Amino acid sequence: MLSPMSAPSKIKLRPTEVDNPYFSRAHAADTSNPPTIPAMVNIRESAVTTLASRGVLDAAQAAANRFRALFETIGGKGAGAMDYSREYVDGGKAREPITEQQMNAGRELARCRELLGARLYSLVSAVAGEGRSLHEVAGKEKRARLVAADALRWELDNLAIIWRIATRR
Repeated sequence: MLSPMSAPSKIKLRPTEVDNPYFSRAHAADTSNPPTIPAMVNIRESAVTTLASRGVLDAAQAAANRFRALFETIGGKGAGAMDYSREYVDGGKAREPITEQQMNAGRELARCRELLGARLYSLVSAVAGEGRSLHEVAGKEKRARLVAADALRWELDNLAIIWRIATRR
């Protein structure tokens, strides 16, 4: 039996360069004010980081991270239902059923769905939103996974263009 200390870790770290949050554009970039700093990234944190670490997605596809943020803002599958059986006591406020931020995220995701179409939107939402792997989405056949990876790349490029975060043509 394995002890907790000898159990294999689910965290897989890889060194990378990230933007320095303390970088000041008012000063020259040098060793005391670097634009990027070394960091360790858990490549199993999401399907997008795993695909990026394997070279399937490149750094220009920050659209996946924005899509994921929108998807998580609306609560993954959508707004939660109200619990009418819950009693509010001591002047507690009732939970607002849906916030303005969730509505804006929903509108933006609807715009994405309109651009991508139902089939490709489901691919992007499964991988970038829900964090599912290409094995889960496309199956075990290598050709199906390659086609899904290509379609994911193209659609993330399309999203980057409409959000004006594309860095390449």
